[in-house]
Amino acid sequence: MTYTTLVDCEVLARHLANGWRVFDCRFVLSDAGAGERSYHDGHIPGAEYLHLDHDLAAPVTAVSGRHPLPDPTVLAATLASAGVHKTTQVIAYDASSGEFAARLWWLLRWLGHAQVAVLDGGWRQWCQEGRQVSRESPRMVKPGNFHAQPDDGFWLSSAAVAERLRRGNLCLLDARAASRFRGEQETIDPVAGHVPGAVNLPYAGNVLVDGRFQSAEALRARFVAALNGADPADTACMCGSGVTACHNLLAMELAGLRGAKLYAGSWSEWIRDPSRPVATRDG
Repeated sequence: MTYTTLVDCEVLARHLANGWRVFDCRFVLSDAGAGERSYHDGHIPGAEYLHLDHDLAAPVTAVSGRHPLPDPTVLAATLASAGVHKTTQVIAYDASSGEFAARLWWLLRWLGHAQVAVLDGGWRQWCQEGRQVSRESPRMVKPGNFHAQPDDGFWLSSAAVAERLRRGNLCLLDARAASRFRGEQETIDPVAGHVPGAVNLPYAGNVLVDGRFQSAEALRARFVAALNGADPADTACMCGSGVTACHNLLAMELAGLRGAKLYAGSWSEWIRDPSRPVATRDG
């Protein structure tokens, strides 16, 4: 069986020795080394660590957001060196709710690899269930044959977002917390506010208090209300830098609302150009 959205801890535990490749994506925006330190303190057996800044994003430029899309060839080589083949089931996890694991989920789909899922509840759920923990480096594996086949229909540039908003044929969902969206609190980016016309739908609302995703039915109701009649295919998800927006895209996939795109540069790229408009509050 192939998993393309979520997998639970019981299923993952049964398949750890069956060729599945597991990637630890834990990360803390305020401390870029925290996730890797946590990985070395303990991780799911056989998991490799992928760093958000170094592996799941390209270097920042003068015109990019904080987490530009990685070079497809470089990311594919990293995954292949970790034993990923074109038919390998990949599992991504982070500390709990999947906000960073979803980035790898989306990136692999962009590169043409559908056999990727996020561990529901992540590391916290794994530990709460008393699952096996390792502090050892993964054993060397034979390199895989994974090659990137990127589909750039999966994402939109800042120019495309601006043009489609001008034409009125794009529903833009912003996954940031409401206080950042309204410009009331901004501790990460130098300009507060949001893209005019965007709809705020914080990614944290996709999960329960334990970090596991809500049911498909609950997610569908949440997103249908936010779309307000818009077609998912005419929708783009954004956030601060194109990371937690992937969480909303995963939730939409779970809800059966397929076809939405990632605004890859998101807010941190939008504000690079001072001529682009900025809204605050709910305007």
